Amino acid sequence: MARAPHPVTRPLLVVDTPLLLYRAFFSIPKTVKNNALLGAANTVLSVASAVDARAVVLCLGAESATYRTDAYPPYHAQRPPMPDELAKQWNLVPDLFSAFGWLVEDAAPFEADDLLHSYAQREAAAEGEALILTGDRDLYQSVSSRVHVLMVQKGGAEPARIDEAEVMARYGVRPDQVPDFIALRGDPSDGLPGAKGIGEKSARELLRAHDTLDAVIAQAPLAKKASAAVRALPGQAELLRVFRDVATVRMLPVDRPKDRALDRAAAAVAATQHGLDRLSKRLEALQAWQPERQSPAEHVA
Repeated sequence: MARAPHPVTRPLLVVDTPLLLYRAFFSIPKTVKNNALLGAANTVLSVASAVDARAVVLCLGAESATYRTDAYPPYHAQRPPMPDELAKQWNLVPDLFSAFGWLVEDAAPFEADDLLHSYAQREAAAEGEALILTGDRDLYQSVSSRVHVLMVQKGGAEPARIDEAEVMARYGVRPDQVPDFIALRGDPSDGLPGAKGIGEKSARELLRAHDTLDAVIAQAPLAKKASAAVRALPGQAELLRVFRDVATVRMLPVDRPKDRALDRAAAAVAATQHGLDRLSKRLEALQAWQPERQSPAEHVA
């Protein structure tokens, strides 16, 4: 991830906080106090510095948005409940990370992905650039010339930057076609089965040929060599449109954040208060080593 070449292009970094908390909780030993908070903090600090973020927004939300479970009750039904120890750390997120100078926002009863999408699109509408730090490929639908996804990688590797061309390379469809693609292909992690007999390759080919889910349902079964699975699509039309709706992120009313500084001193104190002594020392070292340089998010509008 290259640094932005000039302050006017410094991006807004919006963070999938649940994703980072879960990953850290299950990858960092439980003997480390507040392991989820520690892992999330270290990741955001590193990425915000690498991209020279002008501000950071940590997004939280409901585990399952009511509009999604109302539309399709099996949505997320297979997911186990949040571990109690993780829930305790989750509740500490606003207190800890607000001290860093980062915005902490909760979308409930919507999900974090709705808030991630909303902040990114708000930034783009103001002719800024936004980066969505996540591991959720559903957010490929948010990608545009001004919005990119930073996909968290395993093993602490640098996040992969996903732009419009990379969405096409990975999925074979445009960002705006991603909800239609999910509806046809399905998404096991969300409990969406997709169309019967339609896999990733078929979903991609159908959308390339017909552009939208509605056109696929109306036109593809009429082809002379349509498979049995394709001919069966009209009978699943209502359910497939439900899947598309569930897979579509919502635009929530949000304000464009002003540039916000990383408050190293306050962050170090808050880290110590939460038993994150090594993190506190890291923040103090940043002050000692770089007293003359603004932090990645210190340029105030």
